[in-house]
Amino acid sequence: MMNYSALKDWHNSHKESALFRRYITLNTIQPLLDTLSNLFSVAVLGYSVENRPISKVTFGTGPIRVLGWSQMHGNESTTTKALFDLFHWFESNKEESAVIRLLTEFTFTMVPMLNPDGAEAYTRINANKVDLNRDAQDCSQPESLILKELYTSLKPDYCLNLHGQRTIFGVGTPPKSAIVSFLSPSQDALRTVTHSRKKGMAIISDLNEMLQEFIPDSVGRYDDGFNINCVGDTLQHKNIPTILFEAGHFPGDYDRETTRVFMFLSLIRVFESVLLLKSEETPSSNSYFSIPENKKCFFDYIIRNIDLPEIGVTDMAIQFEEKLVGAELNFIPKIAQIAELVDFVGHLEIDLEAQKPRFSADFNFEIGTIIEKIQVNGKLPTTFSVKSNNLL
Repeated sequence: MMNYSALKDWHNSHKESALFRRYITLNTIQPLLDTLSNLFSVAVLGYSVENRPISKVTFGTGPIRVLGWSQMHGNESTTTKALFDLFHWFESNKEESAVIRLLTEFTFTMVPMLNPDGAEAYTRINANKVDLNRDAQDCSQPESLILKELYTSLKPDYCLNLHGQRTIFGVGTPPKSAIVSFLSPSQDALRTVTHSRKKGMAIISDLNEMLQEFIPDSVGRYDDGFNINCVGDTLQHKNIPTILFEAGHFPGDYDRETTRVFMFLSLIRVFESVLLLKSEETPSSNSYFSIPENKKCFFDYIIRNIDLPEIGVTDMAIQFEEKLVGAELNFIPKIAQIAELVDFVGHLEIDLEAQKPRFSADFNFEIGTIIEKIQVNGKLPTTFSVKSNNLL
């Protein structure tokens, strides 16, 4: 196995500098696609609803075929950044023996941005307001057809379904933020642990083992409820081992620049794990189930013991709404819940016990109200930052 601490150090100084923060569009990545070296082959697969090109990047000459795609949901860009970091790593280290082996064992096909219209608008859905990850059976959208035609013609040995998850997920007891989560999807309603699923589970177990060095107790296992309309479930149903990546929230890292490195490391570890599986007739799934399952137990902020007019002493949760303003992504703090939140944790918590917050007379204590600052005991207000480059 490679030295992942050294790979992390490499990433810190060599990641693709043209990609940063969360708003990543086709205009951002197209210049990078246009200037990839001859190690890579770039081809347009087709066009989105709004006629934006959807490209694949192919590299390697080996018999093991790996297919991956990112930004199926347009506002989930962390793994797109990690893919370009991966391209840069292969190019920068192509003379190294470990990299040469990967390039001779695998043929990689990566689609860095499956939903360029959603990326442009910073939405989960495509331009026709369809969630592409629920369109695997109908294939009603051009982007869905492009992916289906690609995996049908390629006949991949493994698929990587690259996503991002919200800040609401935690793992363990007491809960920690789910910085990275994975899933080997079910391929039937009974969630049968088939040979195909076991391969994904064995790989995810390796990923978890590697990541514990860097983010202990912060790796989650995503819910495996079966939905044949989802792309991962459809591919697993076809006996293609498929791994769902979910780039989650590293505390304070709303731009997902820290999570990005763990996605990069995980991609490389997948490839190494696949090579190990070549020698195993029956991969083990046991340690996969020891990874704690994600649970929705976090808010961005929780204000504890806040004395509210006509409500009394209670807790208030604040969750950011991600909103694109021009070309800048803002995080708008809104009241998400007012209750005794004993079963929830805030990524940042403020305890106002015995303190008297002040609000304007017309402030509306309702779910969805924007709350940017609170004045406490006549002192300077507590401010909830809203700019993507100045959070927490």
